Amino acid sequence: MARCVRGEFFVEYVRMIRRRKDIDWDSILSGQDLVYLASPIQPDEWYPMETFERLGVAILAQFEGITLGAVRSWGKLSASRYSAEHPTLIAPDDPVESLMRLKVMRSTLFNFKAFDLTMLVDHQARVAVTYHMGPVAEEAACHQTMGFCEEVLTLSGALEVQAFFEERAWKGDPRTVFSLVWSGPAATAP
Repeated sequence: MARCVRGEFFVEYVRMIRRRKDIDWDSILSGQDLVYLASPIQPDEWYPMETFERLGVAILAQFEGITLGAVRSWGKLSASRYSAEHPTLIAPDDPVESLMRLKVMRSTLFNFKAFDLTMLVDHQARVAVTYHMGPVAEEAACHQTMGFCEEVLTLSGALEVQAFFEERAWKGDPRTVFSLVWSGPAATAP
């Protein structure tokens, strides 16, 4: 089965490219990718990860000033937008529950296991990410995912959120793993 991403995420790249009318996308992207720029993107439909990857790499190459820090910040902005559209993602004052909800939500956006919480306790989590893309796209996607997770924690009431990579697929590791640590609200016992 081909790897796919939901239109809800796919559309973000399409919108970014559509806004940049000053760039000759016809000379950069293949015909099979350009089709998606001319078509409406349906949030609940599946779109090919290969196209998603090529669009992301094209954005990185063509948008001046894009750094991995900017990609991570974009992940935070995406989380803010997504949580506004899906208010059940954030459990107020409960970062652990919010990350569990994020895991469930992420499982609906990819038709393969791209995101997993390998450890989750009060004030600490370990996230495994495997998008199976080339090194440039994988690195950017993992930074974006890290930023998304950081913002989910912040929106749920976590303080002093810190994140750092432990393993990096784009450097040859079998997958990417990053840790999240924070202070603030802890889960309440039943």
